[in-house]
Amino acid sequence: MIENKRILITGGAGFIGTSLAERLKGNNRLVLYDNFHRDALSGTGLADHPNIEVVRGDVLDRDQLFAAVKGVDMVVHMASIAGVDTVMKQPVKTMRVSLLGTVNALDACLEAGNIERFIDFSTSEIFGRYAYNVTEGDVAQLGAVGEARWTYAVSKLATEHLALNYYKEFGLPALSIRPFNIYGPSQVGEGAIHHFIVKALKGEPLTVHNDGSQIRSWCYISDIIDGICTTLEQEEAVGNAFNIGNPRATITIYNLARLIVRLAGSSSPVVSIPWDFPDVELRIPNIAKARKLLSFEPQVELEDGLELTLDWYARKLGLGA
Repeated sequence: MIENKRILITGGAGFIGTSLAERLKGNNRLVLYDNFHRDALSGTGLADHPNIEVVRGDVLDRDQLFAAVKGVDMVVHMASIAGVDTVMKQPVKTMRVSLLGTVNALDACLEAGNIERFIDFSTSEIFGRYAYNVTEGDVAQLGAVGEARWTYAVSKLATEHLALNYYKEFGLPALSIRPFNIYGPSQVGEGAIHHFIVKALKGEPLTVHNDGSQIRSWCYISDIIDGICTTLEQEEAVGNAFNIGNPRATITIYNLARLIVRLAGSSSPVVSIPWDFPDVELRIPNIAKARKLLSFEPQVELEDGLELTLDWYARKLGLGA
């Protein structure tokens, strides 16, 4: 495990950011930089930890971000606009945060001059509507120009090019991670599992788009944290992009909803609602590259991860022990 480093996490108050902070806090000093648009940090106690500094800031504020980067050894750049509904409502802001925010972060690292690692957080969305067993070298599918659904994917693909070209042109030790459908305790936002679990625990209807036949591979939070930590440690990671996910945990959205209802012991119905917008119909990663270069192997099976997540939400909602 990496230790004795000062690490800046942009988007550090988010779901993955706070989970990473929890893993790293014991042996490192952390700066969690976030505008708190989504807040998974409150209530965790992390803000009071002696090794953690919380900075309320925006990656679009170039001067503030430059100041935050000074004195750190590593940067994990997660800040972005996330969630399909939010992206579709704010496509311009989505692209500004991804593109300008990442340029600001990369330039700040270049100016600092001593950054040992820069991790750009990309997305599995870059593979478009149909992505079966996709490798890092497969062609990205950019979607129709002007369709708001794909602005997030397009901007994230651009940040991958930015990060890897800062490595090639300037020698900045950068890499990109493409997370595939992360879930787990403390998730905030619009994710399907978050929605399904909360509704199931409350006995409310779970809604799926159209017939719910969309297929996803789900990766438990501790598994992606393992992957991130490995890229911070291993030199072989630099200059590469990695799919991080769990292809074994593959299921249709409809059957995911039914599985969660069963595991929760709920009587919630699963109902279909019309969805006339573009959607990802199939998304399953090939993680052979991460296995080879990082020795990455997801450990948590889908039902096990869902049970852990259900237990956490039941306690949070006051519905369990």
